[in-house]
Amino acid sequence: MVAFGDTMIDRLGPIRETPSVSAISGLLSNALGIRREEFTRLSRLQARLVLACRIDHIETRFSDYQTAQLNGKDRGWTTSGTIQKREGAPETYNSPHIRERDYDSDARIVLALRLHDALEAPTLDDLAHAVQWPARPLFLGRKCCLASAPMFDSIVDADTAFDALRRVPIRARRQRRGWSGDARPDRVVVTLPPDEPCPDGFETIYSTERRDWPAGVHAGEQRRFRGSVDRVVFTAGGTA
Repeated sequence: MVAFGDTMIDRLGPIRETPSVSAISGLLSNALGIRREEFTRLSRLQARLVLACRIDHIETRFSDYQTAQLNGKDRGWTTSGTIQKREGAPETYNSPHIRERDYDSDARIVLALRLHDALEAPTLDDLAHAVQWPARPLFLGRKCCLASAPMFDSIVDADTAFDALRRVPIRARRQRRGWSGDARPDRVVVTLPPDEPCPDGFETIYSTERRDWPAGVHAGEQRRFRGSVDRVVFTAGGTA
C-alpha cells in the first residue's frame, strides 16, 4: 500500500496518484538520518530536488475509517517525540476521535530524480546509499505503508528526467489466476517537472508540491506536466 498525501481538510485525509516533491524530500531526509527540526537541511534538499514519476499500475483505492475513544487521562506520543495529554473540555471526550484515510493498493510507481548543484552534499550517490541502507525505517506516505521491494533501482546517465524514466522498462504486474495475456499496461501516466521539456499532448496541472518546513504546512501551487505515454517508449535505451 501507498498513501501519498494531498491537502487535508478537517478529518479527511485524501491522497494523490504520485508523491509530491516534499514527500520524496522527507523520505530521503529520513533515510539520511536528518531530524524533522533540521529545517535548513530539509528545505535545501527539497529546493534541489527535481522529480518525475511514472505510474505502471495501481490496483485500487480504498478508504480506512478510523476511530479512537480517548479520555482525559489518556496520553499519546506526538511528532515532536514528547508525551502529551489530550486537551479540551470534558464534553470533548464524549465522542470518538474520527479520521478517514485513503490508500492505493498494489501500486507500482517509478521515480526519476536529479539534484540541482549536483556536487553539493548530499549527492545522488549519497541518496542512493541512504535509500539502500537507511538510517531509519522508510515508509510510503504513512507508517503502515512499507515497501514490498527495494526502493532503489539504479543511477542512469540521461539528459532529462523523462529520458531517465525511459531507461527503466515497465515490469509486468502480478498476474491473476486464469490470466493469459500481457500483464503490462498499454499506456502509463507520467508526470514531469515544469523546467524540462515534455512530449506533445501533455497537460499542465497545478498541485501543492513543497512544504514550509519551519511552519509545518504546505504552501502555494506549483506547475507540473501530466500525460499518457505508450508503453513501447519505456524500453532500455528506447526512443520516443
